[in-house]
Amino acid sequence: MSVHIIYYKDGAKLMRPVADEKEYRQLRDSERNKHADKHHMVQMNYSCLPNDDGTLKGSTRISKSVGMDIDFDTKAADYEERMASVPEMVMNKKEELGLLMLERSANKGFHIAFRRKPELSQEENLKWASQLLGVQYDKGAKDITRVFFTPPTDRLLFVDKELFENLEVDKMEVDKMEADKTNTDSSNGNKDSDSAEQSDSSLFTFHSSLPSDSSLFALRSSLNYLGIPYSEIISKWWAMYNDGCNPVNNNRNTLTFELAVNLRHICGFDRQLLDSIIPCYDGFPEAEKLACIDSALSEKRTQMPKRLKDVLLAIRQERLMDSDGNQTQTDGIDEALAKDDLFYFNALPKMPMGVKDSIDAVGPALALPVITAICPVIGMLATGVKVDVHGKMNSLNLVSYIAGDFASGKGSIDPVIDAWTSEVKAMDKMYQQQEDEWRAKKRAAKNKKDQPEEPKLPVRCLTLNNTVANLAERLANTEGKHAFSFTPEADTVAQKWRSAMSDFSVMLRQAYDGTSYEREARSADAVNVHIDRLLWNVVMCGTPDALYRVVTNYTDGFQSRIALARTPDNTFTPLTENLHVLTDKQRDRICQIAHLLPLMQGEVVLPKLEAKGREWLEQVRLETIKNDDKVKARQRFRICPTTMRMMTCLMLCRVASQLIDKHGLSGAERLLKTQPNLWKEMIVKLQQPSFLSAFDALADYQIDNAMYFFRDRIEAAFSSKEYAPSNAVERTRKGKNDTIFSRLDNSFSFEQALQCSIAVKGAHITRNAVQQMLKNWRRQRLITETPDKKYVKIQNVQNVK
Repeated sequence: MSVHIIYYKDGAKLMRPVADEKEYRQLRDSERNKHADKHHMVQMNYSCLPNDDGTLKGSTRISKSVGMDIDFDTKAADYEERMASVPEMVMNKKEELGLLMLERSANKGFHIAFRRKPELSQEENLKWASQLLGVQYDKGAKDITRVFFTPPTDRLLFVDKELFENLEVDKMEVDKMEADKTNTDSSNGNKDSDSAEQSDSSLFTFHSSLPSDSSLFALRSSLNYLGIPYSEIISKWWAMYNDGCNPVNNNRNTLTFELAVNLRHICGFDRQLLDSIIPCYDGFPEAEKLACIDSALSEKRTQMPKRLKDVLLAIRQERLMDSDGNQTQTDGIDEALAKDDLFYFNALPKMPMGVKDSIDAVGPALALPVITAICPVIGMLATGVKVDVHGKMNSLNLVSYIAGDFASGKGSIDPVIDAWTSEVKAMDKMYQQQEDEWRAKKRAAKNKKDQPEEPKLPVRCLTLNNTVANLAERLANTEGKHAFSFTPEADTVAQKWRSAMSDFSVMLRQAYDGTSYEREARSADAVNVHIDRLLWNVVMCGTPDALYRVVTNYTDGFQSRIALARTPDNTFTPLTENLHVLTDKQRDRICQIAHLLPLMQGEVVLPKLEAKGREWLEQVRLETIKNDDKVKARQRFRICPTTMRMMTCLMLCRVASQLIDKHGLSGAERLLKTQPNLWKEMIVKLQQPSFLSAFDALADYQIDNAMYFFRDRIEAAFSSKEYAPSNAVERTRKGKNDTIFSRLDNSFSFEQALQCSIAVKGAHITRNAVQQMLKNWRRQRLITETPDKKYVKIQNVQNVK
């Protein structure tokens, strides 16, 4: 048995043995091989061993396996039927044939490798196999030096580990058999020629008694998602997230589970379909594979994971132009991804008046972004409301960022924000007119002894195109009410606050927490402010690039205080008439809700909302503890209170909506003024499971976006040398590599380190990354390498207390 890969050196074909199945699959699934045409694919030989100088040409060293090429006439009427039935036919005769490998060739047939019968020549082995299978072998491929252009593993139907033993046939044994065969031939006269003619006639018989769909290969090829074979999707998955390698014994459980968790979204969460399309990798027992699939199906249902989307988009890109240069249809993928963008919208319950109108004004695709944008406005309007969160009263302090590429629809949120703030802006306009009058008087009395006194006017809608001092002074004059800032271009913040971004971050963090804010200066004319509770809600819209200019520190807690939303990708969406605009009726309904919110004052305890928040926290904790995902686990702490505040905002709108429906706007206003506790009684009753289901949608949406934008940056920030204390003597646990270190035994192998790394970091981890990790550990004197290629720990990682 043998398999050798062919390579070139100084124009000569050389060959080297393939060590094992893992390397075999890696060679086939390299990115270069996946995109190569037939004549540029990897070349393999199964019938000989190299000359002493490593060359292929003229080799006479016969291996214990034979490679055979089976081709069919593509113009034949029964071509498809013959092709479909070959896998089942070959597998049925696997033992008798001594099958070592079966693959669908890159062109019009199949390649097989089987155990050599040493008493037969190369050509006689091919004839014997063709008679056994009832197929015609390629007579132009009968030399032992014949090579086979080898496609990726999505066409590999069977391989036996025995193939990689790379053994040579004993020449003495062959010589003896050939001598015996010569004596037999001379005694039989011309009988062999007659039998040979008979054998040649039998080459054209074809076993096609089994239906084509009985073949496992045909079954998997027929299963597809939007016309894309699942086998192609799975192959692309391994190419992108496992270096083109299929799972092997030491990681097949973890990788099969992760594959199933993702594929379930495009398989209708169907257990039987997942079982049909996911192979049993590296001898994986069927029962164990099904257990991985069952575990994946029991995981919480979410939006289609980003990695699966990236796989589909990669396939979409490849399919834009087919091999003939003709554009292929990719609308199905675009429509599916657009439909998936509505996952969280579909999970929302019926929204109250005002909120529903805001969503209708921008369309379902922007439902979550607009909710994320209006909740800080609602919190500003309901400035007197506090809600109990984990035993502490919280004002409805919120900071949000709506991220999206240019022309992605963010601008449609601007008029909605304007509608919610119209009444407050009307008051601000009156105050600003008074300020203008004061400025005019001050200019007129420039050289006079008596100067007009500067008014302290409670302007609440504040521009971010401002200085720290002016903004601090404005915030000090809001009379204990919330201020609100909105910018449709987050680069305003990045440019204006470039040298004071740290001040901006500190102010927003204190505003989120509702803590005191102090600013002192020696000069009597300078701004001095002392704010007991900083109440300032902020909404920013901008590109992801601008987001990274606003949030520049990932360890100070600013990022975790931001409610993130993301506009859907509309890059390939056809231009159509805009059906979603803010109408006068929608604006009026929004203004009615906005008018009632300031009338709600006081503290409220919502026990069912609290229980929902704690349930969500525990669910995320259990999910993240499985793979030691510290970044996601820590994000949940701030996302939970943020979502509880957002839910309170939505419930306040529902209270106002119910009052308006029953009593009209003036009647609702009168009731809220005469019965100050009415809204509290109503909001407690609104804690129904149907409406509280919005909590999961909002919280999951935020944590998904936080991971999408910040996971890599947070991990890099916490593991950087700048973050670690410079005077630390003992090594502290600060990243996933330390988690891997703590899980490993005192003595471990490279494969154990690789398996543990995959369990902690995910299937995308490469062997090179593990080697680098071990190299770093050796340099840091954490481990030492033994002569037998084992690793032994020198010291253990100390946990941070």
